Amino acid sequence: MTQVVPAAGWGGALLGLAASLVLALYGFRAQHRPGTVRIGQLRAASSVMAGGAVLSMAALETALLTDNFAMSYVAETHARATPLLFTITSAWSGLGGSIVLWTLVLAGYIFVAGRKLTGADDRLGTGALGVMGLVAAFFFGMVTTVANPFKILATPPIDGPGPNPLLRNDIMVAIHPPLLYLGFVGFTVSFAYAMSALVLRRGGVDWLVRTRRANLVAWTFLTAGLIVGAWWSYEVLGWGGYWAWDPVENAALIPWLVATAFIHSSVVQVKRGMLQAWNFVLALATFALTILGTFLTRSSVVASVHSFTQSGVGPALLGFLVVVLVAGFTLFALRGEDIATRTRSLRLGSREGMFLVNNLLLCLFAFVVLLGTLYPIFVEALNGGQVSVGRPFFDRMAVPLSFALLLAMGAGPFTPYRWATPGLLWTRLRVPLLLGSAAAAVATAEGLRSVGAVAVVLLAVTIGAASIRQLLVASPNRRPRGLWRLVTGQRAYWGGQLAHIGVAVVAVAISVSGATTSRATVTLTPGGTAEFAGYTVTLDTTEQHVEPDRTLRDAHLVFREDGRVVWTAEPRLETFVNQPQAVGTPTVWSTVGRDIYVALAQLTPQSVTVSLYRYPLMSWLWVGGFMIAVGGLWALTGRRRGRLEHLAAETAPSQKTKADA
Repeated sequence: MTQVVPAAGWGGALLGLAASLVLALYGFRAQHRPGTVRIGQLRAASSVMAGGAVLSMAALETALLTDNFAMSYVAETHARATPLLFTITSAWSGLGGSIVLWTLVLAGYIFVAGRKLTGADDRLGTGALGVMGLVAAFFFGMVTTVANPFKILATPPIDGPGPNPLLRNDIMVAIHPPLLYLGFVGFTVSFAYAMSALVLRRGGVDWLVRTRRANLVAWTFLTAGLIVGAWWSYEVLGWGGYWAWDPVENAALIPWLVATAFIHSSVVQVKRGMLQAWNFVLALATFALTILGTFLTRSSVVASVHSFTQSGVGPALLGFLVVVLVAGFTLFALRGEDIATRTRSLRLGSREGMFLVNNLLLCLFAFVVLLGTLYPIFVEALNGGQVSVGRPFFDRMAVPLSFALLLAMGAGPFTPYRWATPGLLWTRLRVPLLLGSAAAAVATAEGLRSVGAVAVVLLAVTIGAASIRQLLVASPNRRPRGLWRLVTGQRAYWGGQLAHIGVAVVAVAISVSGATTSRATVTLTPGGTAEFAGYTVTLDTTEQHVEPDRTLRDAHLVFREDGRVVWTAEPRLETFVNQPQAVGTPTVWSTVGRDIYVALAQLTPQSVTVSLYRYPLMSWLWVGGFMIAVGGLWALTGRRRGRLEHLAAETAPSQKTKADA
C-alpha cells in the first residue's frame, strides 16, 4: 500500500500526459485534414485524460487519508492529528497537490468540450481540442516532473507538520481554492477556440457562440471565488479587513477584470458584428493572466500563504506564460488583417459605444493593478532592491476608475444600439436619477460626510432604480407572474442586470464602511471595561482548551447597551501541533446595518489587548458579491444557443474571410 498508492497517482498523471498529447495530435490533424480522424477517437482521448486526472487525485486523497508518510507530499503537508475535513483539503493546500487539482478541473472542461463537437469535420472545435490538449500536456507534465507529489521517501517520518495554520482553521479552505480553479481553468476554452479560429483565419461569431457558456461558467466561479476569499480574509485572519491589495489577491482580480470586459465585448460582436479583433485580444489576455496569476501564487516570487518554497514550478510556469504570449499574439498579428471587423461606424452615444468605454475602463483598471503588483518584483529582479507598492497607490488609482465604471454601467444597459438621443436617455434615467439624488440626500442627513461615499450612493441607487424601471416598462403585464415571465424569458439580459445591481451594492458597502469605520485598541484586565461605539465592553474571563491538533486560548468579552447584555464575543488564538505560529481568529457580530468585529492582539494571564472595529453596512458587501455571482448563474441558465447560432449564420456571409473563400 505504501508504494502502490503513489505509483498509481504518478501513473494516472502519466496516463493523462499521454492522452493529452494524443488529443493534441488528433485535434490538429482533424483540423487540417478533415476525415482522417474519427470523433470517437477524440472523445476517447479526452475520456482517458479525465480518467488519469481522477486517478491521480484519488491516489493523493487516499495517501492523505491513510497517513501514508512514505509519500513526499503527505510528509510535507499532513499530520496524524489533522481533522478529516482539513486532511481532505490538504490535497490542494500544497504545491504538487494544487497542480493535480488544476489537471482535474482542466480535464473536466476538456471532456465536456469533446462532447460538444458537432462531428469529426468540425475544424474549429477539433483545433480547439488540440490547443487544450497542449495546455493539458504542460500541466500533466509538471505533475510528473517538477511538481510531482508522488515521490517515495527513503526514510518516511512518523508524523508530519500538517497544513499551514491558516489553511486548517476554517471551512473556507474547502470552498475558496476550488472556486478559483474552476474560474481560472475555464478560460482555457475561450483561449483554445480563439487560437483555432486564428489558425483557420476564421472571423465571425461562431467561436464566441461556442464558448459563451464556458466563459460564463468560468467568470461566475471566479467571481464567487473572489468574494469567498475576501470573506475568508475578513472572518478568519483577524487583521480587521477583507482586501489588502496583496499580490495574490490581485492575481485573481486582474483576469476577472479582463474577463468581464471580454464578456461585455462579445455581446457587441454578436449583436452588431463589431469589436472582433478586440475580442481575440481579450480572450488571449485573459488566459495569459490566469497563467500569470498561477505563477504568482504557486512560486516563491511573492511571500504569502499561497506561495511555496523554491522549486522548478516557477520557471516552468514563467516559460509557459512566455510561450502563450508569443504564440498567441504572434498568430494574432499574422491573422489580424483576415479577422478584423469590416468598417462599421461606432458612436459613443450608443450601447456599443458605452460597452467599449466600459471595456477600456476595465482594461485600464486591470493594467493599473498589474503594474502595481509587478513593479516591486521587477525592481527586485533587476537590481535586488526592495520596494513596495502599498494600499495608498491602489486606492488612489482605483477610486476614480470605479466612479467612471459606475457611470458607464449606469448608462450603458439603457442606451439603445446604434444611436441614442439625449432626450431618450433623459426619459429613461430621470426618475432613477431623482431617486439616487434623494438617497444621497438621506445619506448626508444621516451623517455621511464623505463626498465620494455620497456620490457612490447616488450612482448605485440610480443603477438599481434604472434596472427596476426597465423591468416595469418592458413587461406588458406588471403583475408578479408577468414580471417573472419576462425575467425568465430573457435570462442573459436580466442576469446581467442583477450582476450590475450587485456591483452597485458592493460599491455602496465598500464606500460607506470605509468612510465611517470606527476603530479602537483597548487593553482590559478581568472585570475591566471600555466604551466603544455606544457599547460597554467588559472582559469576563480567559480560557485555554487543548485539542488533539491544537491549543486554543480565548477571551470572553461581554457587550452591553444601556446596561443590557447584547452580545458575547469570543476571539481566540490557536497554536497547532508542530506549528509554533499562533493564528488569531476574530469574532464578528453582523446585522443588517453594521458589523462589530473583535480580534485578539495580545493575551496574557493578567490582561487582554483587543482590536475593535465597527463597520456600517459591511454585510451588504457579501450580499452584493453573491448577487453578482447569481447574476452570472442566471444568465448561464438562459436558452440562447439556438438564437446565437442563428445570429452566427446571419453574420457569416458578411464576414467571410480569404480562407473561407
